[in-house]
Amino acid sequence: MLHQLSSTFAALADPTRRAILARLAMGETSVTEIARPFEMSMPAVSKHLKVLERAGLIARGREAQWRPCRLEAGPLKEAAGWIEEYRRFWAPYMDALEEHLDRMEDPEDNRKNDRRKQSPPAKPGLKKNPRTATRKRNQGETQ
Repeated sequence: MLHQLSSTFAALADPTRRAILARLAMGETSVTEIARPFEMSMPAVSKHLKVLERAGLIARGREAQWRPCRLEAGPLKEAAGWIEEYRRFWAPYMDALEEHLDRMEDPEDNRKNDRRKQSPPAKPGLKKNPRTATRKRNQGETQ
């Protein structure tokens, strides 16, 4: 399985191959049709298809003169399963980001929440640290 996973990720690393897979997700098509949007030679497209085929991500057939390609979803499912195991590491960050973005969308709610979070103003002449305030009072008594 680890070798299959490595082959899958290696094939997915190239943006051209990802674009080919996106096209094949819409349905089976010919090599000529796959090559049409790319500014590269047919041999270059064929090399990309061979990488995808070796990784098990596509299958190529032969029907008379037509050589259709189709998506094989099995390796993608395995890769998605492997990635899913690590969701617990990024999910809390995504939840926190969503909450932050929600607060940014409604500035009025932010002001209300900010007022609740603020501590009451300190009394004049007192520092926040009680030890410092005590020392200041004691110094004043000795002078």
